[in-house]
Amino acid sequence: MTQISEQSDQPRTLTEDELAAIERKYDEGAATRAVGPKFAVFLRYVALTFAFYHYLTAGFGLPPDYWHMGWHLSGLFILIYAYYPFIKTKTAFDLKTGPLRLDGVPYFDVLLMALGVASALYLGIAWRGIPWLGIEEMTFRMGNPNGWDMLFGCILIVLVLDIARRTLGWILPLIITVFISYALFGPVFPGLLQHPGVKFKTFVSSMYFPQEGIFGVTLWVVSTIVFHFVLFGVIAQRTGLGQLFIDNATILAGRYTGGPAKVSVVSSAFFGTISGSSVANTVSTGSLTIPNMKRLGYPGHFAGGVEAAASAGGQITPPIMGAAAFIMAEFLEVPYTTIVIAAIFPALLHYVGVFAVVHLMARRLGLKGISADSLPHFRAVWANGWANIIPLVGLLVVLFSGYTPYMSAFCGISLAIVAGMSRLKEPVSLVLPAAFASFVLWKLQEGGFDFTMSAILIAGAALATLNPQKRVSIREMAVTLETGTKYALAVGAAAAAVGIVIGVINTTGVGFRIGFMVTQAASSIGNDFAWLFQIGGFELLTAQDLTLFTSLVFIALACILMGAGVPTTALYIMLVSVAQPALAQLGIPPIASHMFVLYYGVVAEITPPVCTSAYAAAAIANSNPFRTGMSAFTLGLGKVVAPMAFVYAPVLLFVSSTGFDLWEFTYTAASCIAGVIALSAAVVGYWLAPMGVFFRILLALAGLIFIAPSLQTDLVALLIASPAIISQVLARRHQYAIP
Repeated sequence: MTQISEQSDQPRTLTEDELAAIERKYDEGAATRAVGPKFAVFLRYVALTFAFYHYLTAGFGLPPDYWHMGWHLSGLFILIYAYYPFIKTKTAFDLKTGPLRLDGVPYFDVLLMALGVASALYLGIAWRGIPWLGIEEMTFRMGNPNGWDMLFGCILIVLVLDIARRTLGWILPLIITVFISYALFGPVFPGLLQHPGVKFKTFVSSMYFPQEGIFGVTLWVVSTIVFHFVLFGVIAQRTGLGQLFIDNATILAGRYTGGPAKVSVVSSAFFGTISGSSVANTVSTGSLTIPNMKRLGYPGHFAGGVEAAASAGGQITPPIMGAAAFIMAEFLEVPYTTIVIAAIFPALLHYVGVFAVVHLMARRLGLKGISADSLPHFRAVWANGWANIIPLVGLLVVLFSGYTPYMSAFCGISLAIVAGMSRLKEPVSLVLPAAFASFVLWKLQEGGFDFTMSAILIAGAALATLNPQKRVSIREMAVTLETGTKYALAVGAAAAAVGIVIGVINTTGVGFRIGFMVTQAASSIGNDFAWLFQIGGFELLTAQDLTLFTSLVFIALACILMGAGVPTTALYIMLVSVAQPALAQLGIPPIASHMFVLYYGVVAEITPPVCTSAYAAAAIANSNPFRTGMSAFTLGLGKVVAPMAFVYAPVLLFVSSTGFDLWEFTYTAASCIAGVIALSAAVVGYWLAPMGVFFRILLALAGLIFIAPSLQTDLVALLIASPAIISQVLARRHQYAIP
């Protein structure tokens, strides 16, 4: 494809096929191998069975963990080995036939598929023992696996690493291999990292048997919660909620300076509430907002960067966040709603940062908003799409009423299916709301729902049948369910593989060892440089303050560097095991250290050279991918230092163990927002008027100091920023004075 100038190309609306091709190229979970028609039908039934199994168990109860996770892994093995080639080449995804293939799938992959299913289901089959094979009950084999356990355990470890490699690339499996080597060869490691080593038999037992390792918390969370929310997001988007978000974002922000770019930020924020995928968010909202930005006059690389930077917030935008947020709830042993509440201000700060840069850039370029006659009409948008909000409202009501996340997802999915497929004027389709109402009444009778909750859900289902939009057919819904299952394959493979890391950390204590090394190094630096911040008898910063700051910088750099090619969920799990012990020694509340790592994991997603959402946006914008990635990173600079605020002021998370004070929160939040806006102005080089390099440096420095909220630091920040502020006010007056 010939690259044409960003300025000269005419923006156009891409077709659904073109958008799907972009998503397949840049989203590791979307690119799949073509298979023959017979095998495609088999895989479709597997994907639909997979979706229905998880949907029904969410509502009617989970089987024992070893069976539930075993079935989930079995589905992953079948679908991943069918859809993802051994090595990704230009022709690897094309349909190929021959004597060594079963309807397009190599027999080698079919063999691995069978071995994977056998190793995943063996635990459940042998849980009570198999006397004729000499296999005792699991109780007697814990820590002392027999030959069959070792065989299937080794197969599962190898194949889990392989499906992670096929879906996500080499980086994550290589990192996990380092952890495995550390567990097995502990004596050869130097200094504090040295340990006696784990016997191979003990290692396989720890990785294979439930509670830790592969059948541990990460796979349980993905198979029990994350999959359902991914499915809800895909169904809700298909039934019209995504379009409702975009239309309302256009109504809210389109008329103002730089309208389409602000629409991009607002719609990405809305869409992020139902999607935890940055690439899916970018493609869904960017297909409309990026061409509109280019028509308005934004350079292509900047338009793509805006969309990528805004979409990166999907994983930290409540209520439906990325998989890492659900895992965080399990790690911290708190309800998921606690994580949702804690994420409100971090998400707000994310979008404030992008919005500020977009606004200032539009002011600098002199860009106008969308004309009034081109804006959607509020009444028409809601008259047509009001029913699509019912599933999200239902999900939130159930979630915040204290029910499990998977029950809330079940209700949300059910209402989305009713809103999409049932219409009052088509009596046959009313079997769906009737079935859901019967389920609710059954739960009411069993004591699962109270009367108020039952009335709300039944009323929601009844209202959803009045949806004025065209009904979604059974075939279209089946395709949607199949797509939702495919979206969940990569995160499922990552969760299973990262379980090995958790097993190694629990077995060896490496997290505490590295955490101690981080704090020791930071403490040395803090003590060595504390004198620089002493003026007479007054200390601007103590050695302890410097130690904490240096520890945060080390962890942030590790997040950003390791984030190149590692999914946010895997990155969060690996680094929080180091950050939590290190920051706990410095008195930081657990939820603050966890949110710190998660936020930087998101920032890593728009950090070149590996920033897939920016590359997807570049494909839509027809711009240079690396330049688009740099624009996305620049747009996110204001957010790079924001997580420091959660550590210095945990009150911003609402639910920290340090307590909540409204005045402290208001003051601290205002200070952080001021810091992000100051950094944004420094990045753009414009606030009230164009800004010189010297004043940009002053504002950047002031913005950094604002992020550490206290009266003293804020006064210092204002003092530093005052020359820039005064010069901007004078320049603005001068502009108005010119006739």
